[in-house]
Amino acid sequence: MKIISTIEELRDQLSGQLRTAFVPTMGNLHEGHLSLMRLARKHGDPVVASIFVNRLQFGPNEDFDKYPRTFHADVEKLEKEGVYVLFAPTEKDMYPEPQEYRVQPPAGLGNALEGEFRPGFFTGVTTVVLKLFSCVQPRVAVFGKKDYQQLMIIRNMAKQFALPTEIVAAETWRAEDGLALSSRNMYLSPTERAEAPALYQTLSWVAEEMRAGHDDVFVLERTAMERLRARGWQPDYVSIRKQNDLQPPSTGDLAQHTPLVVLAAAKLGTTRLIDNLEI
Repeated sequence: MKIISTIEELRDQLSGQLRTAFVPTMGNLHEGHLSLMRLARKHGDPVVASIFVNRLQFGPNEDFDKYPRTFHADVEKLEKEGVYVLFAPTEKDMYPEPQEYRVQPPAGLGNALEGEFRPGFFTGVTTVVLKLFSCVQPRVAVFGKKDYQQLMIIRNMAKQFALPTEIVAAETWRAEDGLALSSRNMYLSPTERAEAPALYQTLSWVAEEMRAGHDDVFVLERTAMERLRARGWQPDYVSIRKQNDLQPPSTGDLAQHTPLVVLAAAKLGTTRLIDNLEI
């Protein structure tokens, strides 16, 4: 595996490659990330991964400096997966001058859910992803469904900018007890880790209620948040949305059985976890 830090060297290395499959990450890789590498290989060749902790998507009170960085362990894992190139730029490589041009997602999608609680987050995400796509020029790029809203925003961005990159969605990778794998899980204490699967269990309860015909969305969302609070969580939201545009479902949507997804974000102690489940 070649480890490359500059954009110029990356472009030279990938020159002439027409089927590149790309997986962007912020490092601290776990089995969920590695499953993305395997899916990428099914859709293209060579497989290129990136590791870059993107300051633009962190708010002033968020954990940029504390975000776990495990570069040497990450390299070993990527080598075992047969990744061809690891693009690992420094901040100076990625942003040699202040990144004043930004990609602004539409308010209806970018300012809801995660965008409401993390202002500017999706602007930072879409800006760095568009820049990474420009550097790698992949035919396909793989993103996990765990970050459902992010996946939707990036997919729409690629479509509206007519990017020659197909966005491939990967299923959420879970531990045996249902907890979605996340780099932030390492912040959980043993007691919190034992409690953490309750978030997925709550989503599963909402999904089961919807499938059983209980379609009072507001009541289900409110009850789910109350259940989490009763267990010591601090929920930001539990929200039932349409899969295709993440807008709240209308009565007509519910009657027509429009595909839905329930999304949640909640703090357990000081760790904020997100998860979702398609209905």
